[in-house]
Amino acid sequence: MRATRTVQRLLANYEGETPGVKANLARILMEGRLGGTGRMIILPVDQGFEHGPARSFAPNPAGYDPHYHYQLAIDAGLNAYAAPLGMLEAGADTFAGQIPTILKVNSSNSLLSGTAGKDQAITASVDDALRLGCAAIGFTIYPGSDASLGMFEEVSAMREEAARKGIATVIWSYPRGEGVTKDGETAIDVAAYAAQIAALLGAHIIKIKLSTDHLMQDEAKKVYLKHGIDIASQAARVRHCMQAAFGGRRLVVFSGGAAKGEESVYDDARAIRDGGGNGSIIGRNSFQRPRDEALKLLSTLVDIYKGKA
Repeated sequence: MRATRTVQRLLANYEGETPGVKANLARILMEGRLGGTGRMIILPVDQGFEHGPARSFAPNPAGYDPHYHYQLAIDAGLNAYAAPLGMLEAGADTFAGQIPTILKVNSSNSLLSGTAGKDQAITASVDDALRLGCAAIGFTIYPGSDASLGMFEEVSAMREEAARKGIATVIWSYPRGEGVTKDGETAIDVAAYAAQIAALLGAHIIKIKLSTDHLMQDEAKKVYLKHGIDIASQAARVRHCMQAAFGGRRLVVFSGGAAKGEESVYDDARAIRDGGGNGSIIGRNSFQRPRDEALKLLSTLVDIYKGKA
């Protein structure tokens, strides 16, 4: 594998990193149909933990089998496949070396009470990632939760260990909890803040949600209005989130969210592309569709990121 100049330029932004981390970032960036372009599409399948098996896989029962997701990511020519420990272990030998994997090392579940607070349990280790040949670990933080400071400390320690062992870190930065309103979870000022926090915590790849033009924080709203920050279109909001990710020096992918129509998925991808984002991390909108439909959708997304659709 020889890294393209585009990928070499992106890797140069990670000035404090070890060759091992950069090699694993290169594995992801050079994989699949978007390999070498600086764009990425990642398949995440942690929804069974987060939402339960029926809510996740009943729309497409083939998805109950972990091998299905490995094969979908490979056949679609994606950059990486992300999942919790058990999902990766269930296919790690069969699919060894066929696609970069990201071990999701913390998780929550929908059986918790409403008073439990927004937090996640650590469910895997950096050594698990090494054992399974993963390119990266994935860790969720909840900016705005009363538990967020503890999550920041946890990911900081795991990121340090992972980097020491040559493994990259992906941070899912999802604002939610006591300090964030429901509309605020996708507000542009909060989304940009989430991207900044993940970058400051040392994330090599940042995962955030696409945002609305809502402004939740009163003090931030004053700044947005005073300086005329453009948040009118989805592409403009993506561009602003990239600014928050160290002026685009960190890789940022945007989540697909709940299942929706194909055209909405395509419109999101065009906005990410036009705003300078690095790509999509798309789960339910792919694996909940029948395999042929999922492959068609993912192929169209690749074409969009290549500027062909």
